[in-house]
Amino acid sequence: MFVDLNCDLGESFGTYQKGNDKEILNYVTSANIACGFHAGDPSTMRETVKMALEKGVALGAHPGLPDLIGFGRRNMDISPQEAYDIVLYQIGALHAFAHAEGGSLRHVKPHGALYNMAAKNPELAVAIAEAVFKADPGLILFGLAGSELVKAGEKLGLPTAHEVFADRSYQSDGTLTPRKQANALLTNDEESVQQIIRMVKEGVVRSVQGDDVKVQADTICIHGDGLHALEFARNIRSALATEGIEVRARLSSMYVEG
Repeated sequence: MFVDLNCDLGESFGTYQKGNDKEILNYVTSANIACGFHAGDPSTMRETVKMALEKGVALGAHPGLPDLIGFGRRNMDISPQEAYDIVLYQIGALHAFAHAEGGSLRHVKPHGALYNMAAKNPELAVAIAEAVFKADPGLILFGLAGSELVKAGEKLGLPTAHEVFADRSYQSDGTLTPRKQANALLTNDEESVQQIIRMVKEGVVRSVQGDDVKVQADTICIHGDGLHALEFARNIRSALATEGIEVRARLSSMYVEG
């Protein structure tokens, strides 16, 4: 039994420092690196790519909405064409840094509001999937398990990964609870670990409404900017090992050792 463990990284910019990327990279297998729109800057992108390569962590572009002040978590009324353009632009930027450091991109995972909008909006999902495909049809598209984004990627022939979340609660329709709601984040480590184990082993997650919702757990997201993010990452790796679940990065549409 195998699963990928990913984390959103490279979210510092200018004089603003966010997260503990260097230490978190010891526990994850895939890094989703901010590309300068919702967070990150050129120097941070380069440094994060370099650190990830040194740790043997797979590189992924994490394109977001052009909203530094809102950290890309506020919905914007963008057209599918605009979504295509901003995603392709950001993939290209991170690709350049990866290539310059002797690496290559493995995957793409949209960020924040863009991710959640594409989970429900078929037109937006297709536009994002097409941008990834045009950039490199071998890139793995990460999307919310069972979402329109994953469906759009599969229809285009992209390798895809159904993503689940360690520290977020779920609604009965399989979507994440909006961050504006009080119960959106799981703050108890034991609760989060049990949610992960059920998603990986049983393929279900308990919604806030009390329903067991089917999910496919190809990759698990943890967030690196929480107060106890590093300890949380350690606990997750330990719990997965105890349950006999190996953590591996993904290559194309199949799990590989690494």
